[in-house]
Amino acid sequence: MPTLVVHVRLHDGRYHGEGDWPPSPARLFQALVAGAGLGGPLGDPVKEALRWLECRKPPLIAAPLARQPRRGVRFFMPNNDSDAIGGDPRKLAKIRTATKVFRPYFFDAAVPFVYAWSFSAAEDDGDRARTICSLSERLYQLGRGIDMAWAWGEILEDREFENLLARHPGRVFRPSAGRSSTTLPCPCRGSIESIERRYRAYGERFRYVKDGGAVKVEFCNPPRPRFRPIPYDSPSSRQLYDLRDPDGDRAFAPWPLERTSALVVGLRDSAVKRLGNALRARKAEIERVLVGRKPDGTNDGPTDERVRIIPLPSIGHVHADREIRRVLVDVPPTCPLRSDDVHWAFSGLDVVDRQRGGIVAVLTPADDKRFLRHYGLGDDGRYLVWHTVTPAALPARRRGKTGSARLSTEAHAIKAVRTALRHAGVRARPVRIRVQREPFDRNSHMASDYEPNRFDARQLWHVEIVFDTLVSGPLVIGNGRYLGLGLMAPRPSSDAYVLPLAGEGVPKQHGRAFVEAARRAMIATASHLFDGSVEPFFHGHEENLDPLRLGYHAHLFLSPECAGDRVRALHLIAPWLADRAAELAIPETVKHRLAQRLEQVAAALSGIRVYGPGFPDVVFSGCLPPVKGDGMFASSRVWVSTTPYWSTRHPRKTRDPDIDAFLREDVLLECERRGWPRPKITVTKVERRNARLVGELRLEFCTAQPGPLIIGWNSHRGSGTFAPPTGQRTCENSD
Repeated sequence: MPTLVVHVRLHDGRYHGEGDWPPSPARLFQALVAGAGLGGPLGDPVKEALRWLECRKPPLIAAPLARQPRRGVRFFMPNNDSDAIGGDPRKLAKIRTATKVFRPYFFDAAVPFVYAWSFSAAEDDGDRARTICSLSERLYQLGRGIDMAWAWGEILEDREFENLLARHPGRVFRPSAGRSSTTLPCPCRGSIESIERRYRAYGERFRYVKDGGAVKVEFCNPPRPRFRPIPYDSPSSRQLYDLRDPDGDRAFAPWPLERTSALVVGLRDSAVKRLGNALRARKAEIERVLVGRKPDGTNDGPTDERVRIIPLPSIGHVHADREIRRVLVDVPPTCPLRSDDVHWAFSGLDVVDRQRGGIVAVLTPADDKRFLRHYGLGDDGRYLVWHTVTPAALPARRRGKTGSARLSTEAHAIKAVRTALRHAGVRARPVRIRVQREPFDRNSHMASDYEPNRFDARQLWHVEIVFDTLVSGPLVIGNGRYLGLGLMAPRPSSDAYVLPLAGEGVPKQHGRAFVEAARRAMIATASHLFDGSVEPFFHGHEENLDPLRLGYHAHLFLSPECAGDRVRALHLIAPWLADRAAELAIPETVKHRLAQRLEQVAAALSGIRVYGPGFPDVVFSGCLPPVKGDGMFASSRVWVSTTPYWSTRHPRKTRDPDIDAFLREDVLLECERRGWPRPKITVTKVERRNARLVGELRLEFCTAQPGPLIIGWNSHRGSGTFAPPTGQRTCENSD
């Protein structure tokens, strides 16, 4: 597929534009229009080419590495009050005022900006692309008026374009579908017409209106041009390597997990030596980027330019031995060294073990990169819950022998985890942090078992973090993140989530309306996330709007969590948790895919406001997986109603006069359909409502049963929820 490439160079190596870096595609589009309009009104072929360009997908951008000073330059300009100085230009200094502070970006003027659009090989598209190439030669500035520039365009094939990107010494920005810290305005359908409207309105912004005998001047702001914001991501260049047997049989040569730091130091020093011999003039830069060392030999500490060497232990199965068989080399986009040079330095390195002596492995580029999904680098690769595989190095604190001293030490470690996340560039907010010396996985090691390197055992902690939004990998935290410590792996997507409510929550009498409003918000959120396609998993209907009738429950259960007379949280529960028949009927691969989608929707609901009749707007303040063994997710022999149970059938006054017996029989049938054993049923309250029976129940099983227990009609919308009895639990009618 051909690619339209526009190269732009700024004459002075400075960019004074505000609000965007790199210069956005919208700026380039406006600059092309301005250059095309120098000779008069735009012709039809030019307009047709610009309309074609605005309908393309957002372009890929390659920009030179830049720096921006902390302090800018303040400019002083005379204001429009020359009458105060009698029109004397020699007195302009008296009416000068500070206008703006300029903080330009500085970069190498020899490195061009590159904007690339892919298009089809149709003849018309090729003609329009060539028209854009000719328009780019008329470009004369990009940014502010002082940012003089020139440009040229060309049409490249895929291989030529890939070689161009590989040779570019700057940073590559790619359009992203998710969140990003960089959002740039891009042309969209109607952009050229909006620019023309703005141009015409700019010439008519001043109007003279008679007001009696006086003439007033009215000012009208011209309309803004139409562009759409697009998130841009600048991913790191990553290469996965295998530790292979040096004898040539291509078998893995595992490295002990507790000696992670020794592996990183050996590989790092060998790569520094190889790269230093090849680039002798850049030895100081190599030391700073790979080791984090200043030219004077002192430690410069972690920076955004440093290369990360991340050993990856074998995980993904309960019987995995957690030994290191792979190494990931992560080159950040701001690294001054070319990524292909760094990867060349690591490829084929001999892994030397000083304890065992000799070469024990060879670093070989990996062909199969599917293993990376275990560390959040797969297709979606975004999760809520993360835990350490290798312990994180945190600032130590003196430990005591008492229980209060240990609690104080753990509180200090939790505080250090928050600081470590900020230093690692993680913008998501942790809502729950757990620290311990013991590992979270089987076959792993205690924190004290790892070779100390420059950290002692008191500084090493295993950490589990629950974030408020989805986080992608690789995630490495702590002071030892450049030595292979603090590597985190995601927990598999949960089958249920708790969405706490901010403030006082919702009154229980409006619980049913709240659940219905939350259900609509959930479906709208799923539609937004998945491009308008909402699966029956979220709403429970066929394409023709008929209810799903599969013989088991196949869509989400929404259940409110009450405290006193208020609803404090909402549970989103996968159907295979509440219906044991669905657990057997739904394939595991489908469960995994739906659980990932549930996690995305639950995380997106965090921070959303919900409105409904009878209650003010409330906000979901977070998203957490439930605590197993607590509340409705506990195991118990006795279960009591927390929301009323609605019968699945309509009783008749003549045939079913005993409503208690009818309700007990209905519950037994419902338990049988859901795969629960027959309980002993005690009806504590019952009444007729809308031709159905609504009651509060107490169920006693012969053996303890794991929750959640949600049964009855309308159970997908908050009714029929049970929980183990507690001393403070009361059940009121929330419908």
